[in-house]
Amino acid sequence: MGRLMKKGLLRANLALLLLAAGFLLSACSSYRPWINQPRAVSAQEAAAAPQASPVRPVVVAVALSGGGARAAAFGLGVLKGLKAAEFELPDRRTNLLDEVSLISGVSGGSILAAHFAAFGDECLERFESDFLLAPFEGRLLRELLWPERLYQLSSPWYGRTQILAERLDELYRGMSFADARRRPGAPELMITATDLTTGAPFDFTAEQFELICSDLDNTPLSFAVAASSAVPLLLSPVTVRNYAGHCPLGPVRTLQDGEHSYRTQLLKRSVEGYRNAAERPFVHLVDGGVTDNLGVRLMLDRLVASGSMHANFADAPPGSIRQLVLVTVNSERALAERIDSSDRVPTTGQVLESLIFGAGARDSQVTLGILSDDLLRWRQELARTRGQPGSPFAADAQLHVVNLSLHDERDDRIRDRLLRVPTAFTIEAQDVRELQTAGTRALHSAESFLQLQHVLARLREPPP
Repeated sequence: MGRLMKKGLLRANLALLLLAAGFLLSACSSYRPWINQPRAVSAQEAAAAPQASPVRPVVVAVALSGGGARAAAFGLGVLKGLKAAEFELPDRRTNLLDEVSLISGVSGGSILAAHFAAFGDECLERFESDFLLAPFEGRLLRELLWPERLYQLSSPWYGRTQILAERLDELYRGMSFADARRRPGAPELMITATDLTTGAPFDFTAEQFELICSDLDNTPLSFAVAASSAVPLLLSPVTVRNYAGHCPLGPVRTLQDGEHSYRTQLLKRSVEGYRNAAERPFVHLVDGGVTDNLGVRLMLDRLVASGSMHANFADAPPGSIRQLVLVTVNSERALAERIDSSDRVPTTGQVLESLIFGAGARDSQVTLGILSDDLLRWRQELARTRGQPGSPFAADAQLHVVNLSLHDERDDRIRDRLLRVPTAFTIEAQDVRELQTAGTRALHSAESFLQLQHVLARLREPPP
C-alpha cells in the first residue's frame, strides 16, 4: 500500500511539474543573456604613459587544441610537464611554464587555457577535481529540463550555450579577462571561436575587440570559452555586438606583408568586414574547431601580415630575447571506424563523424604545414637580425616549435584507446589520468623538446 501511495505521489508531482512547465512556456520569454559592451577610454587612461615590457629572455607560447575533456586532460599533462622543465637564467631559476607569456585554446582546450590564465599553478592541482572529474556534462543535461531553463530557452536571445556559460562561470569564479590579467605573472589569454557568417576564426583578444570597438576586459571568461565550445547543432551560437564606429577607436595592427600575400588579403577583408557595423551589427559565434582546431591559424596570419618578427616584438628591449618557444598540443581523436573498409553506404552517423574528425584532422595537418613554412621563413630572418643594433633578439637567439599529439604515445594499446576517448565534457576517471600521463610523456620524449632542453641548459651564462 505504501509503495502504491509513493507511486501515486510521484505521478501527481510529475503532472504538476509538466503543468508548471506548460504554463511557463505558454508565453514566450524575453530573457536576455549577457552582451558585450562598447569600449570606453577614460581621460586618465588616454593620458597614461605606456608601461615598459618586462624583460623575458625566454618567450613561451602554448596552443591547446579542441577535443572536449580529452583535450583538456591531455593538455593538463603537457602543462605539468612544462612545470617540471626547470632551467637557470643568469639571475634566477625558473621553468618553462612560468615563462609562458601566451596561452591559447580552442573548445575543450580553451577550458584549460582560461583556467590556467585565471589561477596559474593552482590550475595544476585543482583543474582535475574542479572540471575533469566533476559531473559537468550530467548537470548540463539535467538543467535543460528545469522549468526555469525551459522558460528561458523560449527566448529568441537565449540558447543552450548560455547554460554552458553559466556553469563555466562557476568554474572560473565569475572572473573576467581583466581579472585574469591582474594575476601576477599571468600570460596573455587567447580564446578562439568561429564567425558563423564568414567561417573565419574569431579570437577573444584585445586586438579583435578593438575591431568591433568593444570591451574585452569586462568579458567573462565563461562567455569566451562557451563560444569556443559551441558545437554547431548540439549547442547554440552565441552573439557579440559590433560597436565599430560608435566608440573611440584604439590602435589596430598595421598589415605590411605586401599586396601579393593571399593570407594578408584574407586578413584585411576580415578586418574591413568587422569595421562595417552598419552591415554587421551582430557577430554570431560557434565552436572554434570548425575552422582551426589547433587555434594557431589566425595568430600565424597576423604574425606574417605584420611583415617581420622584429615588428611583433618591437616592445621588447634590444637584445633581450634569447629563446622563442611555441608548443602546440593536438588532441584530435581517431575515427571510431573506417568507412573505407566496407562497400556499404555509410550511415548518417558515420558520415557526420568522418566529416568532423576526418576533415578536421586534415585541416590540422594543413595548419601544421603552414606553420612549418612560416618557421623556415622566421628562422632565416632571425639568423639575419639577431644581435644587430636595435634588434630585440640576442646574438644567440633561436626559435623552437614543439608539436605534440596523442599519436605520439608509443604504447600501441594505450594510444589506440586514448584516440577513441569521446569528445565530451565528461570522460572516465581512468581516461582522465592516463591522458595526463600521456601528455607529460609526449612532451618529455619529443625530439624537439629534448633539443630545447639542451639549449636551455646553456642559458645560465649571459648572452654573447
